[in-house]
Amino acid sequence: MHSVTYSMGVSLDGYIVGPDGSFDWTTPDRDVFRHWIDEIRGVGVHVMGRRLYETMLYWETADQEQSLDEAELEWATLWNPLPKVVFSTTLSAVQGNARLASGGLAEEIARLRAEPGDGEIAIGGATLAAEAAALGLIDEYRVVVHPVLVGGGIPYFARDERRVNLELVETRTFSSTFVYLRYRVIR
Repeated sequence: MHSVTYSMGVSLDGYIVGPDGSFDWTTPDRDVFRHWIDEIRGVGVHVMGRRLYETMLYWETADQEQSLDEAELEWATLWNPLPKVVFSTTLSAVQGNARLASGGLAEEIARLRAEPGDGEIAIGGATLAAEAAALGLIDEYRVVVHPVLVGGGIPYFARDERRVNLELVETRTFSSTFVYLRYRVIR
């Protein structure tokens, strides 16, 4: 069965987006970007909300730019063919190797878990991840902690007063003071 992972960059005070809506502080350095490249290799399908989908649309044509470095080209080569499922109430169409979700999140995850093959089901976007967490669908939380305090915004973890016991599976400190934490949900 495919595991469901929620992996994003987060400020030290727990936000993926600051109070003004910006996330410019999440720009990864070379080591962190390499980590994201390595992580995406294990993903079989990426489930995301509309805002993350629209942010990631950049990569659909980025490989046509002359200014990309080798790592960015590698990311685009991995990201573009990756199947994506987009949850949106406002979009009527999506681009690239994406499709709009046809059912609810639990139904879609159950369908994806039942599909043959390898690869994780990655969830992106705090709102969608909060819904998945509330439904008990997330198997692992993966966090790259950025050395910044933003003081508010969209939290990485939903504030739903629900206890979830976690087991630390992996930790890594990048040379640039970023820290990666990987936790498995204890069921």
